[in-house]
Formats: sequence, C-alpha cells, structure tokens
Amino acid sequence: MTTGPGEPKRRYLQYLEAVTGSLEEKKRWRQYKARIKELPENYRTAVEALERYLMHFGPGDDVVSMHEDLADLFEQSATDGTPIREIVGQDPVEFVEAFLANYPEGQWIRRERRSGCTPARLSFCRRAASSPSC
Repeated sequence: MTTGPGEPKRRYLQYLEAVTGSLEEKKRWRQYKARIKELPENYRTAVEALERYLMHFGPGDDVVSMHEDLADLFEQSATDGTPIREIVGQDPVEFVEAFLANYPEGQWIRRERRSGCTPARLSFCRRAASSPSC
C-alpha cells in the first residue's frame, strides 16, 4: 500500500476534526465574530446580548448559520440606520424566541419549554421526553 505525500496531513486533519469538530464550522464562527466586531457599538452590544441568550437557550447544532443570519439582519439594519428597538421590539426575549423558531432545533426547544421543562432541565428532558417529572 502506497501513500501520497499529503496522506499523513490528511489523516491528521481527519483526526483533528474528529476530536475538535468541523474546522469549517470554526472558520465560519471566526468570520461571524469578525463581522460583529465591525458593527457600530450599540448594534454590536445588542447582537452580543442576543448571542449570549442563544448560547444558553438555543439549539446545540448548526448554531453558526443561525448566528450568521443574525449578523446579516443587524448589518443590514445598521446600514439602513434602523433603530435597534425597531428590530427587536419592546421585548428582546420575544424577538429572539421568534428568531429561534425559524430553525428546526429551535422549534424543538420551544416545544419543550411549553411542556414545563426549565432551561436547566432541557438536556435531561431531551433524554427522557416522556418523563412525567418534566
């Protein structure tokens, strides 16, 4: 069996991705963070607050595309001069929950919350969805 000159590097990258996750996802995340850093301060602060909420209560999978969409929204709003209150409304939590509902994983989490599971118990409830204690 012969291996090409790039074979050890390819194996290393496969191993690295298996351990740390997709390198492409990490690259996209860094690009997203750079985009947010370029926003005006008040828009950046709003996006960072929404990001924190999504990190705690949002889906665990494919968060990068969701955050990229959030960045698109705020970049366009900053360009147009749209006030932040006009974007998120009077209740930022309601805004982010509606935003989250546009993603399949977000719909699952919303359904679990309505069933009475608290955010701290969501991971447990996911494993034992039929448990009466949720």
